[in-house]
Amino acid sequence: MQSRRKFLSRAGGGFGTVALSALMGENLIAGSSTNAAASAKIPHHFGKAKSVIFLFMEGGPSHLDLFDRKPLLRKLAGQKLPDSFETPVTAAGEVNSPLLPDQRKWAQHGESGLWISDWLPNHSRIADELCVIRSCVTDGINHAGGMCQMNTGAVFGGRPSLGSWVSYGLGSESRDLPDFVVLKDSNSMVVNGVRAWGSGFIPSTHQGVLLESKDPPISNLNNPDGVSTEVQQKKLAFLGEMNRQHFDSRSSHSDLEARIKSYELAFRMQATAPEAIDLEHESESMKSLYGLDTEETKAYGRQCLLARRLVERGVRFIQLYSGAGSKWDSHDGIEAKHSKLCRSVDQPIVGLLTDLKQRGLLDETLVIWGGEFGRTPMSEKGDGRDHNSTGFTMWMAGGGVKGGQTIGATDELGLYATEDKLHVHDFHATVMALMGLDHTKVIYPHKGRPERVDLNEGHVHQGIVSGITT
Repeated sequence: MQSRRKFLSRAGGGFGTVALSALMGENLIAGSSTNAAASAKIPHHFGKAKSVIFLFMEGGPSHLDLFDRKPLLRKLAGQKLPDSFETPVTAAGEVNSPLLPDQRKWAQHGESGLWISDWLPNHSRIADELCVIRSCVTDGINHAGGMCQMNTGAVFGGRPSLGSWVSYGLGSESRDLPDFVVLKDSNSMVVNGVRAWGSGFIPSTHQGVLLESKDPPISNLNNPDGVSTEVQQKKLAFLGEMNRQHFDSRSSHSDLEARIKSYELAFRMQATAPEAIDLEHESESMKSLYGLDTEETKAYGRQCLLARRLVERGVRFIQLYSGAGSKWDSHDGIEAKHSKLCRSVDQPIVGLLTDLKQRGLLDETLVIWGGEFGRTPMSEKGDGRDHNSTGFTMWMAGGGVKGGQTIGATDELGLYATEDKLHVHDFHATVMALMGLDHTKVIYPHKGRPERVDLNEGHVHQGIVSGITT
């Protein structure tokens, strides 16, 4: 039995939905295939990016060996850091170790003349698509803190991840797939685990959904033997009604609401997800473009191809982890470790950008490359590099970003960012701007505070977003 107050409350909400749906031209039938963007929100300005693909090199790739050429490092090889440099704070603390020169062959590529090392030979084909940011800084000097800040803005756990903020700010373009998807290249877990894509104090419906590296990426999509779709739909409808009655008196429990919505999404995914993650429909030439025909590139190539398919189907934020379990961390043996990892991602990443551009999707898809920090010019254990949080490289492409440009700089040895520093808070604010969101207006009230993605410290980098109208 419903009370009069509850009936009027629900009816009033329903009338508002009718009006809104009329304005937006939506079909009110929940199961309708035309209701794909039912929960999408209007952005604050005309951002070009509709989706993000974050290529995360977990463990800290060396900017000094990939995008930030430092001739002086070779000249001073074997010497200690000059006294003119401020003593850095590093994870291992070996600040007096000899400088380690790179062993790369460098060349300039594209009309922009972007310096790229021979560890990423295929990147020469996309040089003019890249906006390379050489002046990134973070507060996290170890993996737990660095991963946490790059994903959530804080070095301590408990805050929403960037993907969750994007989902919260923009809503969903797909009824039948998650807003935020996470993929990793092995069975190893990333540092901090699910906190890297958690929703923190934001409702749990906005947290990331991990797709496994094995086949199938999503378990339990098929009905049990002997259970028809019709029978299962009736069971879930009954369960849904019981859940809603239970939730009515517990509406402040976002975890409970998320659990209910996850059941509903899981049922819709049974019809949609198998097709979305089935790569067998892709041509052999397309698989080859991503490197699926080579053992070294197959794992990350598969993730990149899945990311393109998910973007096509309206997924907002997709994070692809290379080297899950901090395999990019090269305190020793950097030549062998980085060489193998670079080969595994070079062709898949270039294939992804090439494919997106051919399909007309690159302009509306923001692609990001980077890790939680970079590496030091000083050696560690003779043939490795320590963590460097004070100056490292990331790049962006597509999504309204002007390609063929380099932003910022580090000093002559690549230790400290010296020009146009981009802190993680600024990075997050800039990503939000490219998505059409004003990071100062995407607010979630928590314990009496108006919480934002940048902890009220970030600024949008105007050089990166110069291609959009804010």
